[in-house]
Amino acid sequence: MKTGGRKVDPKLPIYVGVLVLAVLMGVGVGRVLGPVSTYPGDPGQNAGDQSAAAPPQGGGPVVAADGHIHGGTIGAGGSAGGAPALGGLEISASGYTLAPAADEFGAAGDPQSISFQILRADGTPATEFAVVHEKSMHFFVVRRDFGDYRHLHPEMAPDGTWSVEAALADPGPYRMYADFTAIDAAGTQTAVTLGADLAVSGDYRPEKLPAPAVESTVDGLTAAMSGTATPGVASPVLFTVTRDGRPVGLQPYLGAFGHLVALRDGDLGFVHVHPEPQLFDGAVKFWVTAPTPGTYRLYLDFQVDGKVHTADYVVVVE
Repeated sequence: MKTGGRKVDPKLPIYVGVLVLAVLMGVGVGRVLGPVSTYPGDPGQNAGDQSAAAPPQGGGPVVAADGHIHGGTIGAGGSAGGAPALGGLEISASGYTLAPAADEFGAAGDPQSISFQILRADGTPATEFAVVHEKSMHFFVVRRDFGDYRHLHPEMAPDGTWSVEAALADPGPYRMYADFTAIDAAGTQTAVTLGADLAVSGDYRPEKLPAPAVESTVDGLTAAMSGTATPGVASPVLFTVTRDGRPVGLQPYLGAFGHLVALRDGDLGFVHVHPEPQLFDGAVKFWVTAPTPGTYRLYLDFQVDGKVHTADYVVVVE
């Protein structure tokens, strides 16, 4: 079991890989549970309130109004234990379908529009969506070798067509993910993550994954993972960001101090994770459970001095 990124720190426990993947998997199931009550100050309840109390004691799950779990040990179907769930593997789920306007993108590097609709079971476009972490739609595009990653926020037209402009840097096969909470005519909210393939024309030369490590350095900032865990038990994983060895002040971004995305190598199963609403001694704190074996690519979005940065890691769980 190994953890990954760009720099190796042998002083940190190698079990951090298990921890991070655990949170990723546990939280992903929260999207199946749907909206329920939150603890005070949860970003899903009030994105501007970061003065919340910690999750309840006892290791139980805390589910935000956005349908994400911020702590606890959850298996498939929302029950304790069981196999963790990943989203984005299907183009249709829970009565909704991702319908891209096109599955091919022009020349790499050229700004172009990506458009799609979310269709209901009757084939009509969905037009009512809940605001989750300050956005009605979180949209991700990643190349299948993880060489290019984008976290985007498209805008919706009155007819239900979502559009966003992007300049995908490299040619090759990509996967797109629409992460949203739809509202039906009865007011029922359904949290779903759907996925579809996208191709960018040009000479595709796949890249190899970086070697496992517990640190990632981006834009002069180093984000280090730390924590320990026992399989099947919720445990904390923390991300500490420093510049030249000194802690930096993190700022909320989209209602949270960090957004963590995990993608499983091979099928590109997807999980979008949110941390506790408060920093823990300056670190971003996620709760984790033990994952299934596999190799995963992690992307941590965080904000410093008004700019969003993305740290990336590789986690191998054996």
